Amino acid sequence: MTANEISEKQAPHKLFDTLLIIDFGSQYSQSIARRLRDLNIFSEVLPCTQRVEALPFRPKGVILSGGPYSVYDSDAPHVDPAVFDLDVPILGICYGLQEMAWQYNQQNVLAGEKREYGHAKLTFDQGGSSKPTVNVLFEDVPSGTDVWMSHGDKLSHLPESFSTIAKTDNAPFAGIAHDSNPYYGIQFHPEVEHTHHGKKILANFAVRICKARQHWTMDEFVVAEISRIRALVGEKGQVIGAVSGGVDSTVAAKLMNEAIGDRFHAVLVDNGVLRQNEAETVHQTLTSQLGINLTVVDASERFLAELKGVFEPEEKRKIIGRNFIEIFQETAKKIAREAAGSPNAGDIDWLLQGTLYPDVIESIAFRGPSQTIKTHHNVGGLPAAMHLKLIEPLRELFKDEVRILGTKLGIPEELVWRHPFPGPGIAIRILGEVTPSQIKIARHADRIFIEEIIAAGLYRNISQAYAAVLNIRVVGVMGDKRVHEQAIALRAVQTTDFMTADWYYFEHSFIKKVSSRIANEVSGICRVFQDITSKPPGTIEME
Repeated sequence: MTANEISEKQAPHKLFDTLLIIDFGSQYSQSIARRLRDLNIFSEVLPCTQRVEALPFRPKGVILSGGPYSVYDSDAPHVDPAVFDLDVPILGICYGLQEMAWQYNQQNVLAGEKREYGHAKLTFDQGGSSKPTVNVLFEDVPSGTDVWMSHGDKLSHLPESFSTIAKTDNAPFAGIAHDSNPYYGIQFHPEVEHTHHGKKILANFAVRICKARQHWTMDEFVVAEISRIRALVGEKGQVIGAVSGGVDSTVAAKLMNEAIGDRFHAVLVDNGVLRQNEAETVHQTLTSQLGINLTVVDASERFLAELKGVFEPEEKRKIIGRNFIEIFQETAKKIAREAAGSPNAGDIDWLLQGTLYPDVIESIAFRGPSQTIKTHHNVGGLPAAMHLKLIEPLRELFKDEVRILGTKLGIPEELVWRHPFPGPGIAIRILGEVTPSQIKIARHADRIFIEEIIAAGLYRNISQAYAAVLNIRVVGVMGDKRVHEQAIALRAVQTTDFMTADWYYFEHSFIKKVSSRIANEVSGICRVFQDITSKPPGTIEME
């Protein structure tokens, strides 16, 4: 059996009841999947270009997502009509509702006279019955509940054989249901937090209508994934993987260690732009606490020599990425040579990568006929020269699921909840040239910022935080002397998926304390700013 056949045979959509989400380019498609996972129901997102005949599994139900298009436009995306031949329940959300109606009759959808964005009151239509009844989709949801609307188009007519089950002041067909088939459509977004009882509506569809079992848990996943890893790697196969000290690579490494023991070789490349004392801390944690077979390569001088005189952010990333691959390859060959004659003798055939499900969704998401689909840096990025097969044990998981898994694997809580750290390290938190002196400043300021966040009990409230060195010189007065030195920008954000993010609001007293410490303790800094830009329009990292 080939590696692809093993992976498919033991894929979660073959082991767990699965709801399929057809994505039409909605910013909320990931949220639908996340809400279902919260219900312990496995969900998978595929683009609307997916052909039903090529589906490798049979879903328990299908959800048609929202999208930024108009179904009546000539270049609008449409679902494969064969989805209606699967004989499973279907729920259309916003654009998905309109797509369902359009599939029945292309005259059913038109541009609304009044757009509807924000809160609306949802009431249930009883169809003129003297005996009030509520459709199963809305069981245990109170009439008049707040829902979140985001649409300009709406249904002009009720599709044939459908009945109205809910409405708002501006949407007479806010909820519809087929008279005989388990097809439902809603104009609002149940997956967003602004919709009250939205999770209940999704639960009604997934559990009561689709009859999906709620058995997707990390306890079940870890057993299945260890079995899949062992089947893929075999009894003598070896795996190599890079670790950074972040939660994703650490959980992936620990899972691999649980599956194949010391036939997994973790490698930490110290590129000179890690956090302060990072290499030492990671080595201690992974070897002494988690029992992982780890090799640390100090290549800091090599990286910094290559980065000398480089100012452009993308060029920094390329230099760091290229050198990392080269060093990683050299280390893999060295490990293989050293294993000769031991029980671990043999080629290293597999590369561990900590890809998460949002990376996968981003790489396959529908972006419209005129846009190029982005290939995420964590997906499909194996250099051909490495000649290694990719193994991605976290590929089906969201970040919070990875954290739950890490806790179950015995990884310390402070590491499980650690903030993400970019692959290029603090090189992209130093605007301009990366030099030893700039690295020292960035590390020191960052340590102070994180120390104070932890001391204030705010660390778990914040998704990511760091201090960046700005490529500017500013005037200050220090010790009765006029100085012309650098500035630090403090960045802290809250997010659930890292696709969008809001800046974190600190009390003035907190910012005052951090600013004072950095200005007084970090040599070369005389001014501190706070970045209060959300994503979009900004990004989480500076470069």
